[in-house]
Amino acid sequence: MKSTPPLPRARKPRQRARVAAASLALTLQTGSGVTALPASRAQLRRWVLAVLANDADLTLRFVNRAEACALNAGYRKRDYAPDVLTFVYEHNEPRARVRLPANPTSRLQADIVLCVPVLREQARRSGWPLAWRLAHLVIHGVLHAQGHDHERDEDARDMQSVETLALQRFRIPDPYAEPL
Repeated sequence: MKSTPPLPRARKPRQRARVAAASLALTLQTGSGVTALPASRAQLRRWVLAVLANDADLTLRFVNRAEACALNAGYRKRDYAPDVLTFVYEHNEPRARVRLPANPTSRLQADIVLCVPVLREQARRSGWPLAWRLAHLVIHGVLHAQGHDHERDEDARDMQSVETLALQRFRIPDPYAEPL
């Protein structure tokens, strides 16, 4: 009688380390000329939490072209309405660009300003639903608030990679992919 080789020992399935979800206090605001939020509070919160690494007090402010242009001129000395601006608060002073430490000990505090008319225009031009463009820019703004930027090519690739992975969770295509 042939003996059969012993069966390999069953491996215990690896358990993923449980990471405590970041605590988020989210405030939503609309500026003059913006009569309604372009997405539900629940959806905006999901997009923020998709990339939020640390506890945060964030404000998403939806504005018209004039307010976005004024903020961009006042803080960045640029004369146009951007799609998104991020202001991180250090000691109650807003800063347009801040590099945060890897493990901040205090809550992140930031305002993310989204220009609704510019987002609508960009969505229309790209053939995307407004919700997809909005998701991308909310995620983009939250990453900026956490210290990411895209000034150097390597940093831009890293940031785009994080954005793309986060958007995939919502079944939103890669905004940086070449159109077919």
